[in-house]
This record gives sequence, C-alpha cells and structure tokens, in this order.
Amino acid sequence: MDADTDSPALHLAQDPEADELLSRSRLAALTGMLLDQQVPMEWAFKGPATIARRMGTDDLDAHEIAAQDPEAFAALLAEKPAVHRYPGSMAKRIQQLCQYLVEHYDGDAEGIWRDAGSGAELLRRLQELPGFGKQKAQIFLALLGKQLGVTPTGWREAAGAYGEAAAYRSVADITGPESLAKVRAHKQEMKAAAKAAKGGTKR
Repeated sequence: MDADTDSPALHLAQDPEADELLSRSRLAALTGMLLDQQVPMEWAFKGPATIARRMGTDDLDAHEIAAQDPEAFAALLAEKPAVHRYPGSMAKRIQQLCQYLVEHYDGDAEGIWRDAGSGAELLRRLQELPGFGKQKAQIFLALLGKQLGVTPTGWREAAGAYGEAAAYRSVADITGPESLAKVRAHKQEMKAAAKAAKGGTKR
C-alpha cells in the first residue's frame, strides 16, 4: 500500500525512478532493506523498482508478489541485469516477506508500525519479518525514525547505535551522495577492523 504522496523523499538508490518508488511505497523500502546484503547499497535499493517494472506495474503489491509462481518470480529477478547477486534465494525471501505481510498485516507494510506502542515493540515486529535479523531490523527502525517520521517512544534506544544522530553507520543516514560516501567509508572501516581482529586471534 502506498504511503502518503507528501511523504519524505528517500535517496537510497541514487536513481530517480527507484528512489521515487522507495519514497512512496513502504513495501518497496522493506524489500530494498531485505536485498541490502552482499551487494552495494544502491544496487539493493534499485531492486524494488526493477521488480515492479518487470512485473508490468509502477508499484509493488504484497498480495501479488506472494501469489507469484516461485520459479517464475526467481526468473524475473535473474533477468539481466540481475536484481541481486543471488536472485534465486532473494526471490524466495521476498515472497516469504510478502506472504508474511499478507497473513499478519493484510499486505500493508505500514501495519507493522502504525499502532506500535514503543520502539521496542516495533523492533520486535521487524525482527519477526522473514529475512530480518536484529541488525537489519535496527537499521530499518532507524530509517523509519530518521527519515520517515515513524518515532514511537524509545525508537532511538531500540535502534541501538543506528539510532544515533549523524552517525553515518547505515542506510538510515543516507540522504544524498555525500552521506552515502560517509556511510560507505564507515562500513569499510568496520570491515577492516573485523578483518584485523580476526587476524589477531590466529596463533
């Protein structure tokens, strides 16, 4: 279901068409977040617009995606250029996400947070989504709070470090090319630190 037309603009894909869909469709934003692993951030968040275009629509509908033939949907994601490095497994995850939304929220992604009484409750709901571990749930919670006006009590605390102001830790802090570069630099620093720590444990 679409968000209000005056909803804040997102700039996660750095692509006008893709970002326009992310800005008005909360299912698209959730799907982009799901795709955001093992590929560049912009690639992941372009995915929802590519899927919509290949399905012959300008939006994403959870009921429609949930009802797709799994093999046909996987083939749609695998068309060149592929939506993800692992189109088959991600197609399955996207369908699982949409099936969950249909079953629990009548296909309305905004139902996840519309009546959430606290940041902790919203984090729990996000973690219940297929494909959303704690880190991914916290990043999306931070995105909701920082850029989409979803601010239940205690949302920053629930989002952990990702909820900190001007942290440049995740997609929640990306508002344009400059902040994207800062987030990418932070991720590279974290990856280098993790690699160094792993190397330091060897005997």
